[in-house]
Amino acid sequence: MSEGVVALTEADANRARVYMLLAAVLAQPPNKDLLSRIGRLNGGDGDLGAAIGAVGRTAAEADADQVRRQFDRLFIGLSRGELVPYASYYRTGFLQDRPLIAVRADLKRLGLARVRSVPEPEDHIAALLETMAVLIDGRFGTRADELEQLRFFDTHLAPWAPRFFTDLSAVSGSPFYAAVGALGSLLLEIEAEAFALL
Repeated sequence: MSEGVVALTEADANRARVYMLLAAVLAQPPNKDLLSRIGRLNGGDGDLGAAIGAVGRTAAEADADQVRRQFDRLFIGLSRGELVPYASYYRTGFLQDRPLIAVRADLKRLGLARVRSVPEPEDHIAALLETMAVLIDGRFGTRADELEQLRFFDTHLAPWAPRFFTDLSAVSGSPFYAAVGALGSLLLEIEAEAFALL
Protein backbone atom coordinates (compact mmCIF):
# COMPACT_ATOMS: atom_id res chain seq x y z
CA MET A 1 0.00 0.00 0.00
CA SER A 2 1.22 3.51 -0.49
CA GLU A 3 0.56 6.90 0.99
CA GLY A 4 -0.47 9.89 -1.07
CA VAL A 5 -2.98 7.98 -3.20
CA VAL A 6 -5.48 10.31 -4.87
CA ALA A 7 -9.15 10.30 -3.84
CA LEU A 8 -11.35 7.54 -5.24
CA THR A 9 -12.77 8.59 -8.59
CA GLU A 10 -16.13 7.46 -9.94
CA ALA A 11 -14.28 5.46 -12.60
CA ASP A 12 -12.27 3.62 -9.93
CA ALA A 13 -15.38 3.06 -7.83
CA ASN A 14 -17.03 1.49 -10.87
CA ARG A 15 -13.97 -0.69 -11.53
CA ALA A 16 -14.11 -1.94 -7.95
CA ARG A 17 -17.85 -2.64 -8.27
CA VAL A 18 -17.35 -4.80 -11.36
CA TYR A 19 -14.53 -6.73 -9.68
CA MET A 20 -16.77 -7.29 -6.63
CA LEU A 21 -19.72 -8.37 -8.77
CA LEU A 22 -17.58 -11.00 -10.45
CA ALA A 23 -16.08 -12.08 -7.12
CA ALA A 24 -19.51 -12.43 -5.52
CA VAL A 25 -20.92 -14.77 -8.18
CA LEU A 26 -17.74 -16.83 -8.46
CA ALA A 27 -17.20 -17.30 -4.71
CA GLN A 28 -20.53 -19.07 -4.31
CA PRO A 29 -23.77 -19.42 -6.22
CA PRO A 30 -25.85 -16.25 -5.95
CA ASN A 31 -29.04 -16.64 -3.95
CA LYS A 32 -32.45 -15.43 -5.14
CA ASP A 33 -31.97 -11.97 -3.58
CA LEU A 34 -28.57 -11.40 -5.19
CA LEU A 35 -29.83 -12.63 -8.56
CA SER A 36 -32.72 -10.20 -8.26
CA ARG A 37 -30.38 -7.29 -7.53
CA ILE A 38 -28.06 -8.26 -10.38
CA GLY A 39 -31.13 -8.61 -12.60
CA ARG A 40 -31.78 -4.89 -12.20
CA LEU A 41 -28.43 -3.98 -13.77
CA ASN A 42 -28.89 -2.47 -17.19
CA GLY A 43 -25.25 -1.72 -17.93
CA GLY A 44 -24.82 1.42 -19.93
CA ASP A 45 -22.92 2.64 -22.94
CA GLY A 46 -19.98 0.89 -24.54
CA ASP A 47 -18.84 -2.70 -24.57
CA LEU A 48 -18.45 -2.94 -20.79
CA GLY A 49 -21.95 -1.55 -20.26
CA ALA A 50 -23.34 -4.08 -22.73
CA ALA A 51 -21.54 -6.93 -20.95
CA ILE A 52 -22.91 -5.78 -17.58
CA GLY A 53 -26.36 -5.54 -19.14
CA ALA A 54 -26.06 -9.12 -20.44
CA VAL A 55 -25.22 -10.36 -16.93
CA GLY A 56 -28.23 -8.42 -15.65
CA ARG A 57 -30.59 -9.90 -18.25
CA THR A 58 -29.44 -13.47 -17.67
CA ALA A 59 -29.73 -13.00 -13.90
CA ALA A 60 -33.28 -11.65 -14.28
CA GLU A 61 -34.21 -14.75 -16.29
CA ALA A 62 -32.39 -17.21 -14.03
CA ASP A 63 -33.75 -19.47 -11.32
CA ALA A 64 -31.61 -19.54 -8.17
CA ASP A 65 -31.82 -23.33 -7.79
CA GLN A 66 -30.81 -23.82 -11.40
CA VAL A 67 -27.89 -21.39 -11.04
CA ARG A 68 -26.76 -23.31 -7.94
CA ARG A 69 -26.75 -26.56 -9.94
CA GLN A 70 -24.82 -24.83 -12.73
CA PHE A 71 -22.30 -23.50 -10.20
CA ASP A 72 -21.84 -26.98 -8.75
CA ARG A 73 -21.40 -28.53 -12.20
CA LEU A 74 -18.94 -25.87 -13.33
CA PHE A 75 -16.81 -25.44 -10.22
CA ILE A 76 -17.37 -28.41 -7.88
CA GLY A 77 -18.57 -31.58 -9.65
CA LEU A 78 -18.28 -35.09 -8.23
CA SER A 79 -14.49 -35.18 -8.29
CA ARG A 80 -13.96 -31.69 -9.75
CA GLY A 81 -15.94 -29.24 -11.81
CA GLU A 82 -15.67 -28.50 -15.51
CA LEU A 83 -13.48 -25.54 -14.59
CA VAL A 84 -10.95 -25.33 -11.78
CA PRO A 85 -10.95 -21.67 -10.66
CA TYR A 86 -7.49 -21.52 -9.10
CA ALA A 87 -4.36 -19.76 -10.33
CA SER A 88 -2.22 -22.73 -9.29
CA TYR A 89 -4.20 -25.15 -11.42
CA TYR A 90 -4.32 -22.94 -14.51
CA ARG A 91 -0.64 -22.04 -14.27
CA THR A 92 0.97 -25.31 -13.16
CA GLY A 93 -1.67 -28.04 -13.47
CA PHE A 94 -1.60 -28.62 -9.72
CA LEU A 95 -3.59 -27.24 -6.80
CA GLN A 96 -1.92 -25.24 -4.03
CA ASP A 97 1.31 -24.76 -5.94
CA ARG A 98 3.75 -21.83 -6.37
CA PRO A 99 1.10 -19.30 -7.48
CA LEU A 100 -0.72 -19.75 -4.16
CA ILE A 101 2.50 -19.21 -2.24
CA ALA A 102 3.12 -16.02 -4.22
CA VAL A 103 -0.40 -14.71 -3.56
CA ARG A 104 -0.05 -15.36 0.16
CA ALA A 105 3.27 -13.52 0.25
CA ASP A 106 1.79 -10.49 -1.52
CA LEU A 107 -1.30 -10.44 0.68
CA LYS A 108 0.90 -10.48 3.76
CA ARG A 109 3.01 -7.65 2.34
CA LEU A 110 -0.17 -5.66 1.65
CA GLY A 111 -1.55 -6.28 5.13
CA LEU A 112 -4.44 -8.41 3.84
CA ALA A 113 -5.48 -11.91 4.89
CA ARG A 114 -8.11 -14.49 4.07
CA VAL A 115 -11.13 -14.46 6.36
CA ARG A 116 -11.00 -17.62 8.49
CA SER A 117 -14.54 -18.63 7.53
CA VAL A 118 -13.62 -18.75 3.81
CA PRO A 119 -12.62 -22.31 2.90
CA GLU A 120 -11.08 -21.56 -0.49
CA PRO A 121 -7.35 -20.85 -0.82
CA GLU A 122 -6.26 -17.36 -1.72
CA ASP A 123 -5.53 -18.14 -5.38
CA HIS A 124 -9.24 -18.78 -6.09
CA ILE A 125 -10.46 -16.44 -8.84
CA ALA A 126 -13.04 -14.84 -6.52
CA ALA A 127 -10.41 -14.06 -3.89
CA LEU A 128 -8.10 -12.45 -6.44
CA LEU A 129 -10.91 -10.36 -7.92
CA GLU A 130 -11.99 -9.22 -4.46
CA THR A 131 -8.39 -8.29 -3.65
CA MET A 132 -8.25 -6.11 -6.78
CA ALA A 133 -11.44 -4.36 -5.64
CA VAL A 134 -9.92 -3.77 -2.20
CA LEU A 135 -6.73 -2.38 -3.73
CA ILE A 136 -8.80 -0.03 -5.91
CA ASP A 137 -11.32 1.29 -3.37
CA GLY A 138 -9.43 0.80 -0.10
CA ARG A 139 -12.40 -0.57 1.81
CA PHE A 140 -10.05 -2.05 4.45
CA GLY A 141 -7.71 0.90 4.83
CA THR A 142 -5.31 2.77 2.60
CA ARG A 143 -5.89 2.39 -1.11
CA ALA A 144 -3.13 1.05 -3.32
CA ASP A 145 -1.72 3.32 -5.98
CA GLU A 146 -1.94 2.38 -9.65
CA LEU A 147 1.50 0.80 -9.71
CA GLU A 148 0.61 -1.49 -6.80
CA GLN A 149 -2.65 -2.39 -8.53
CA LEU A 150 -0.69 -3.10 -11.72
CA ARG A 151 1.79 -5.28 -9.83
CA PHE A 152 -0.97 -7.41 -8.30
CA PHE A 153 -2.88 -7.63 -11.60
CA ASP A 154 0.20 -8.58 -13.64
CA THR A 155 1.44 -11.11 -11.09
CA HIS A 156 -1.75 -12.84 -10.03
CA LEU A 157 -4.45 -12.32 -12.68
CA ALA A 158 -2.94 -11.54 -16.09
CA PRO A 159 -1.05 -14.86 -16.48
CA TRP A 160 -4.17 -17.04 -16.25
CA ALA A 161 -7.49 -15.31 -15.54
CA PRO A 162 -8.13 -14.33 -19.19
CA ARG A 163 -8.01 -18.05 -20.11
CA PHE A 164 -10.33 -18.88 -17.21
CA PHE A 165 -12.88 -16.27 -18.29
CA THR A 166 -12.64 -17.36 -21.93
CA ASP A 167 -13.33 -20.93 -20.81
CA LEU A 168 -16.22 -19.74 -18.65
CA SER A 169 -17.76 -17.68 -21.45
CA ALA A 170 -17.80 -20.80 -23.64
CA VAL A 171 -19.67 -23.07 -21.20
CA SER A 172 -22.90 -24.63 -22.43
CA GLY A 173 -26.09 -24.87 -20.43
CA SER A 174 -25.45 -21.82 -18.26
CA PRO A 175 -26.35 -18.50 -19.89
CA PHE A 176 -25.71 -16.67 -16.61
CA TYR A 177 -22.17 -17.97 -16.11
CA ALA A 178 -21.37 -17.61 -19.83
CA ALA A 179 -22.33 -13.92 -19.49
CA VAL A 180 -20.20 -13.67 -16.33
CA GLY A 181 -17.30 -15.12 -18.30
CA ALA A 182 -17.76 -12.60 -21.10
CA LEU A 183 -17.85 -9.73 -18.59
CA GLY A 184 -14.72 -11.01 -16.86
CA SER A 185 -12.87 -11.33 -20.17
CA LEU A 186 -13.76 -7.80 -21.16
CA LEU A 187 -12.88 -6.31 -17.76
CA LEU A 188 -9.44 -7.89 -17.79
CA GLU A 189 -8.83 -6.76 -21.36
CA ILE A 190 -9.76 -3.16 -20.47
CA GLU A 191 -7.64 -3.28 -17.32
CA ALA A 192 -4.61 -4.64 -19.20
CA GLU A 193 -4.91 -1.87 -21.79
CA ALA A 194 -5.20 0.81 -19.10
CA PHE A 195 -2.29 -0.56 -17.08
CA ALA A 196 -0.15 -0.66 -20.25
CA LEU A 197 -0.32 3.15 -20.28
CA LEU A 198 1.37 3.47 -16.87
